[in-house]
Amino acid sequence: MSHLSEIETLLPFHFAGLKAAKLLEIESYFGSLAEARSAQEGDWQGTGLLTKIQAAKLFDSGLPALIEAALAWQEQASEHTLLGMRDEAYPHLLKDLIDAPILLYVKGQLGLLKDPQIALVGSRHASRLGVETAKDFAHYLSSVGLTITSGLASGIDAAAHQGGLLGQGSTVAVVGTGLDRVYPASNRQLARQIAEQGVLVSEYPLGAGPLAHHFPQRNRIISGLSTGVLVVEAALQSGSLITARLAMEQGREVFAVPGAINNPHAKGCHQLIKQGAKLVESGQDVLEELAALVQLSITENEPSAAAKFSEKTRVNPKSNLAVLNWIEYDPIGLDELVVLSKMPVSEIQSQLMQLEVLGEVEALSAGRWRRLS
Repeated sequence: MSHLSEIETLLPFHFAGLKAAKLLEIESYFGSLAEARSAQEGDWQGTGLLTKIQAAKLFDSGLPALIEAALAWQEQASEHTLLGMRDEAYPHLLKDLIDAPILLYVKGQLGLLKDPQIALVGSRHASRLGVETAKDFAHYLSSVGLTITSGLASGIDAAAHQGGLLGQGSTVAVVGTGLDRVYPASNRQLARQIAEQGVLVSEYPLGAGPLAHHFPQRNRIISGLSTGVLVVEAALQSGSLITARLAMEQGREVFAVPGAINNPHAKGCHQLIKQGAKLVESGQDVLEELAALVQLSITENEPSAAAKFSEKTRVNPKSNLAVLNWIEYDPIGLDELVVLSKMPVSEIQSQLMQLEVLGEVEALSAGRWRRLS
């Protein structure tokens, strides 16, 4: 079956709102999705495979027009892709979910979806410090080859995408609308930048608006794409805690950045830490925990992803690692390096990691470093 015919086969079930597990049931009952696709309405009655709403959508007279519009969107630009769950480009971590989307709308660099990812989420009403922290974490993790995944919301999400775009790993935005819309509108320029340098993803049809239930539902995709989830500033009722809970259920690592005890936007992070999330204070803390998981996520049948990650994390000895000028044989802390070098924290952390790989410096306890040669 060609790629296009496979997409044409999937689209009716996509518009009917079916997920992966139900699609397998349908395929088992009818023998193939093509047979199910050509079955008449009467053939479905009594099967118990569809709800009344799903059946109504599957046999709605407007369905052909919706399918035609989706296929036309794919043909509009080379960066537009309708990605079926059986396509080789479909990310394997997401495919493992019982409620994985059977089809994704993708705009941008499709290959990023199979690169090692970490989700970074948090409050829409973040503090200035929270925004800076999220951007620093994202920049550092992207600079060492991880792709930053978030939800294109205001606050922490936007900062995560901005930080991700600054590094090699770039960023993935999983949105709660159709890809022909941007919500919130204030992120329109950021969405354009992500489409050019990263990738936008949605399970929702073109024209779908920002309905309230879309956002908690899309969170399973954010965590499902990622090897771990990092939460920076989250209130107790934050949607970020939904993402963290889904991540735990999916067997992903969960990290949380602590904050001031009287900050309401830190209470969600503190609750996560009490529930077993790992407390992290730097991007390096996250990377140390994720290193083994990242390697596991790159399976043998994805050599391209492994090669890309290896290339991204390969150290160039000729790089300008200026922070070494401030490191002596006596231990020095990160705060001192910030003051002395006047470099961003994320850049210092990135250079320290490269220097450690080169054997130039050694990491000590309490976030201190010393020169080795």
